[in-house]
Amino acid sequence: MNVIPHLPSPLLSRLDAYALKLIMPQDMAIDFTAPPGEPALVWADSVSWLVFKNPVSLFIGGVTAVLLELAEPRVRDGVWQHSSFRTEPLKRLQRTGLAAMVTVYGARSTTEAMIRGIVRRHDVVHGTTSEGQAYQANDPLLLNWVQATATFGFMQAYHTYVRPLSSEERDRLLAEATVAAGLYGATEAPRNQAELDLFFEVMRPRLVPSPVIVEFLSIMENVEALPTMARPLQRALVKAGIALLPAWVRARLDLTAAQWQLSTLERSMVGAAARGADRLILPSSPPIQACRRLGLPEDYLFR
Repeated sequence: MNVIPHLPSPLLSRLDAYALKLIMPQDMAIDFTAPPGEPALVWADSVSWLVFKNPVSLFIGGVTAVLLELAEPRVRDGVWQHSSFRTEPLKRLQRTGLAAMVTVYGARSTTEAMIRGIVRRHDVVHGTTSEGQAYQANDPLLLNWVQATATFGFMQAYHTYVRPLSSEERDRLLAEATVAAGLYGATEAPRNQAELDLFFEVMRPRLVPSPVIVEFLSIMENVEALPTMARPLQRALVKAGIALLPAWVRARLDLTAAQWQLSTLERSMVGAAARGADRLILPSSPPIQACRRLGLPEDYLFR
């Protein structure tokens, strides 16, 4: 039986404040409690609401997703040449994390407005890769790949480190993600596991190693995302993200060396952190705030 942990109030308050600071950039404050009663893009009883409430598995799955995205040269250079990730990694991580939270838990009107803004900004992102390929950020194929890799990463992280997802849950999660995907322009994002597997095979010849991938991993290991005392866990979380990649992807991206492998102790740390986070109710977190917006109990997603 899963039991919701009851932490001492001072410790819970500190965790809540730190989590809010990490996910909510000062210049992008979003009120997930408003407008009262307005639904999100997907319903509160969705698989998405369960999976995205876990900050630890989201961090791990985000690493997996970005590695797959950076393996595609046009996505890689579109991100690396036109974003502040190298100079302001924490701020970029905050913005990306907040966008994911809004997409799942935000009121529909808030989410649609955010996505329209992102699409407009992507309209002017174009260029040529170091291999000489032209790219445009709103290319439907690239959007489909970004959408597929994000859902894969978050799904696999939850499935591996929190609890196994059934085939039905995996299909539901992929289908739910297509609602937002369509607004972004990813109109042919995989709708179930079979389509996801097929899409990975289609993209397989396009994926290549790059120094950018090693640079990304170095940034993720060293960015001050967690408190100093939790930095060993952060490095383990990055390795946990690498471990979720299909074996052929790890080989293709030269990520099979011992330095990228989870030790037995690290795997235990990651699993304990991910399972613990899945039962921790942080009052200021987007999922709890969204439950309040809809008049649902704070423990709705934890029952």
